[in-house]
Amino acid sequence: MHGSQRRSTVTVCIQRQKSLRLFHARRLRSESDSDSFPLSPPFHRLPLVRSSITEITILFNNAVNKKVPDHQVAGHRAIDGKLGPLVDDHGRFYKPLQAGQRGSIEEAFYKSFATNVKVPDHVRKFFPAYHGTQLVQATDGSGLLPHLVLEDVVAAHTNASVIDIKIGSRTWYPQASDRYIQKSLDKDRNSTSVALGFRLSGLQVYESKRSEYWKPTKKFMKELDVDGVRLVLRKFVSTNVSDDSSKPDCALASGVYGEILGQLRELKAWLEVQTIYHFNSCSVLILYDEQSELNEKNSRAEVKLVDFAHVMEANGVIDHNFLGGLCSLIKFISDIQTGSDEKDSEEKSCATINGS
Repeated sequence: MHGSQRRSTVTVCIQRQKSLRLFHARRLRSESDSDSFPLSPPFHRLPLVRSSITEITILFNNAVNKKVPDHQVAGHRAIDGKLGPLVDDHGRFYKPLQAGQRGSIEEAFYKSFATNVKVPDHVRKFFPAYHGTQLVQATDGSGLLPHLVLEDVVAAHTNASVIDIKIGSRTWYPQASDRYIQKSLDKDRNSTSVALGFRLSGLQVYESKRSEYWKPTKKFMKELDVDGVRLVLRKFVSTNVSDDSSKPDCALASGVYGEILGQLRELKAWLEVQTIYHFNSCSVLILYDEQSELNEKNSRAEVKLVDFAHVMEANGVIDHNFLGGLCSLIKFISDIQTGSDEKDSEEKSCATINGS
């Protein structure tokens, strides 16, 4: 090994050790907070971040460029010096491992799910592929931090329309702290989570006529009521999204929602019998390509589950909270696809939606 290579390796190793010490210090502080979460089996049988961090590999000669994902519609974005996820040009999604047991739980879930023989093969397509954990330069300038390396589920799509839907009438669970439960209760009650069993967290809709996206603000999404959710789900499969003078044409509903409903029902069939996991505060991502649907009558629509920082063991009990929310979503989408929701909506005021 040449002298310059040895110096480079030593420098990286020192930086790695500093980053690990900083990460562990953050973890210990977070674990003492009232918002920390107790680990639950089967995850306790897997090595946590503290013990598995030595398995992380840094690719010294990896010149892959990483960037802030344009398609992220919910969660913390890596902008204005904040910590957030990154993507590369090889279909990988780098998600910062959250400090405290949230990060441990999510990493342990991916390891458990990848090796659990009780999970049917046909169900795995609904979950992002897991490629391990790597130290990556954090977007908040804090140095190398552990990141989950996942499949970028949007990478294979061109100008993808994406919607993030938080599933469940409650996004908390009994083992959580009182503070976290109250915080979650407030969010659930002030959104459509309690009323519908799900809420819309964010979306972007590509409109080929204008070659641009309609991407409502977080404030707009938080203020949606039941009628607003119905209208947004109709706009999600419309070609006149930006035309506020017209009601959504739902021109893509038959093709896109037809494919999506088949996948959601397949997922529902598994959830009706699986007693391995409880998917607390997880989201369903729905994505499709408008241009493919218009030109090829194939929207390449997909359903993916994401966000597993609060997954707990099911202890032999069906996850009725997630299942109930999914059933409600299926009913909503089915009504839009068949047009049976129009009669009711025509009797109500169709408020203008601009998301600004």
